[in-house]
Amino acid sequence: MGSSCKDDREEVIQAWYMDDSDEDQRLHHHRSPKEYVSLDQLAELGVLSWQLDADNYENDDKLKTIREDRGYSYTDIIEVCPEKLPNYEEKIKSFFEEHLHTDEEIRYCLAGRYFDVRDCNESWIRVWLKKGGLIVLPAGIYHRFTLDSNNYIKAMRLFVGEPVWTPYNRPHDHLPARKEYLETFVQKEAASPAVAAA
Repeated sequence: MGSSCKDDREEVIQAWYMDDSDEDQRLHHHRSPKEYVSLDQLAELGVLSWQLDADNYENDDKLKTIREDRGYSYTDIIEVCPEKLPNYEEKIKSFFEEHLHTDEEIRYCLAGRYFDVRDCNESWIRVWLKKGGLIVLPAGIYHRFTLDSNNYIKAMRLFVGEPVWTPYNRPHDHLPARKEYLETFVQKEAASPAVAAA
């Protein structure tokens, strides 16, 4: 019998600190020993998440509520795989370049993939988004994306207003969205006495 404290999101979203290996980016890249990251720790970095019914996304009241509450007025569905994306290998490499956006990045996974995000100490956290997981990356967070070894993702992209896809590859620390992200999520961590001055 499961604990009543179990977070259903953990069935569709898992996160861990990555190793420094240069092996295929589509592998898990766990550290040894494994170091998992909780969804609460992700939330402290501004990364929000939900578990939804991916088999019923067209009629899901929970998704409708999230869209209404957060102003996500535009959606589309994408599939990324060698058969459907021209210049697939080149595109996957470009998605894996560390970058940020000046708006939130919202993805609802209808079949799996990884996002990697930087923590406050510049370490990479790998977020495994599985079918039914919805994730919101805040504007200004450095991140990258890759498929897993299945080489396939189907996802809903959500936007406030017209879709904007512009990636700003690192370094783009001068952008207002980056400065706001640092003030909101990173500098509050740095205010802790345990963090030495740079």
